[in-house]
Amino acid sequence: MIYLDYAANTPVDKEVLDYYYDISLKYYGNPNSKHILGREAKRVVDESTKKIAKLLNVREDEIIYTSGSTESNNLALKGVAEKYKEKGKHIIISALEHSSIVASANYLLDQGFDIDILPVKKDGLVDIDELKRLLRDDTILVSVTSVDSEIGLKQPIEEIGKLLKKYPNTYFHTDATGAIGKVDIDFKDVDLVTFTPHKFYGINGMGVLIKKENVDLVPIINGGRSTTIYRSGTPIVPLIAATAKALDIALSKREERFNYVSKLNKKIIDHLKKYDIVHINNTENSIPFTINFSIKGVNSNDFAKKMDEEGVCISTKTSCSLEKAPSRAVYALTKDKNLSKESLRVSLSHLTASKEINEFFKIFDKCLNEVINKNC
Repeated sequence: MIYLDYAANTPVDKEVLDYYYDISLKYYGNPNSKHILGREAKRVVDESTKKIAKLLNVREDEIIYTSGSTESNNLALKGVAEKYKEKGKHIIISALEHSSIVASANYLLDQGFDIDILPVKKDGLVDIDELKRLLRDDTILVSVTSVDSEIGLKQPIEEIGKLLKKYPNTYFHTDATGAIGKVDIDFKDVDLVTFTPHKFYGINGMGVLIKKENVDLVPIINGGRSTTIYRSGTPIVPLIAATAKALDIALSKREERFNYVSKLNKKIIDHLKKYDIVHINNTENSIPFTINFSIKGVNSNDFAKKMDEEGVCISTKTSCSLEKAPSRAVYALTKDKNLSKESLRVSLSHLTASKEINEFFKIFDKCLNEVINKNC
């Protein structure tokens, strides 16, 4: 089996898993309990939170633990909307957002909020001039992904953050799920940041929302106080500790992994370009971990299934999208309905071996030639 779908999920790092196992066995008290086992568990949570805060250059009390990026995105959008609806009901999201952002925006649209979609230019970057035009006195939130999950387009988060500082009633959220552990982004001027460790070799079932001190939220999950008033639920000690461990490893090895994957990226794109019917959807602003391409005239789901039967795991788009729906991200970039229906995603890792790529080429060539001969 050749796994080339790391943008959907990464295998847990053994060091992280071992740490999770050890913490689970040793610190099983409820960190909200006042007895000694509870206090020991709370100490682990506090130390892990302190470590995450230091690694990301934020305050400890700005970290909110959730069940994943989907919940964090819901909390960011709905929490801000409910808190500041008296100041305005206008929200701007980019055309590249994850389905959890789009679905939250659609929910708010039904609640009477006004939603605008910020388009991207031919180079894949959001249109800053259009953002300036869309901003209004009643704009309370702008949400732009740091790196989208389908084409890997890295957005000018620092530039947008500086721009929005001129709008004191407008908060800035970024879904950094596809960026953390892969590329360096300065979140200094961002009010809300979302990520999840299962995208950088951590454990599934955990998410984080960084909420800067200048912004407030209305919780979407109610109950007793947890590590924060913004999200109730018993803190899951081993998951929190494992998140800190995974983040530490990912950031310390980020440059090394980036350089390795960049070489694989070039090798794959050079191979794909040999075929006239293959259209590369990536731009110069795509990070090397994600390669998005379309095979003209070929159904992407059928081709992905054919590759799967040969033991190669690739995807057609983000795993949270509807199976038969075209890629919203590819259409936003190319404005081509056919390319958006025919798009495929290969996502790479430092775990991807060169021999796997060579085998991928053999299988890809075989499957593509079968399709070409069938259509002749």
